[in-house]
Amino acid sequence: MSVTWEEAGWEELGPRVGRCRLPVWDCTAGLVVGEGAALMIDAGSGLREGARLLTEARRLLGGGRVTHLALTHPHFDHVFGAAAFAGAEVFGAVGLERVLVDGRDELRADAVRNGADPGEAAEAADLLVRPRHLVSGEWTLDLGGGVQVLLANVGPGHTAHDLAVLVRSDVRSDVRSDTRDASGPGRGSRPGTGPPEIVFCGDLVEESGEPQAGPDAVPSRWPAALDRLLALGGEDAVYVPGHGAAVDAGFVRAQRDALARRFGVP
Repeated sequence: MSVTWEEAGWEELGPRVGRCRLPVWDCTAGLVVGEGAALMIDAGSGLREGARLLTEARRLLGGGRVTHLALTHPHFDHVFGAAAFAGAEVFGAVGLERVLVDGRDELRADAVRNGADPGEAAEAADLLVRPRHLVSGEWTLDLGGGVQVLLANVGPGHTAHDLAVLVRSDVRSDVRSDTRDASGPGRGSRPGTGPPEIVFCGDLVEESGEPQAGPDAVPSRWPAALDRLLALGGEDAVYVPGHGAAVDAGFVRAQRDALARRFGVP
């Protein structure tokens, strides 16, 4: 890395993992740095914000490329900057691609309702990037240099297409380095010691305000999605909300219980 996380204005979460909190909507974007590969998690609320993230990532990578992009869910403040990451392999939960095609007008309108410039929102909607890789269960990415990431379709909840990203703190030497469905070997390779794992939650978890349940939320399934999130990361993980400060498992569990009471589900 040519600059430190702090010098780039990012928060370091663990070895080779950082995030920034973008202005206006306080949306989180994450970066996981491997050896010759890097994963951006969410792309910001517009093309200018996506370009800013790309520029900052290149500084952190010493001019290297963002090779992978994971979109946690189909809301404008997380996907409208994706066109800035030309050439990246884009991942999302199964069904997200349909929302980005059939629902682009509603995404544009939602951005404008929330204060986005109408022209910029229209341009971003026109250039929406659909994921090439659709995650139905779990998908393992090996970014090289001992950095492994698990993409998990843990929803529905906040939306019908919620993707979580687990950054493992260690990797078994016998795990294959190709991208594949992770229902086979490689699942459960978490270490017993070392730095805690880091889970990017998207808007399944929010710290800076009450979780938002819009018309595309699935309230009856949201608590179960958080149960899956907790099973994925465990008690010692760092959980990174879509909005707000990083939290622990206790916070996620309390938010799960609050949502269950709010929506009247177990």
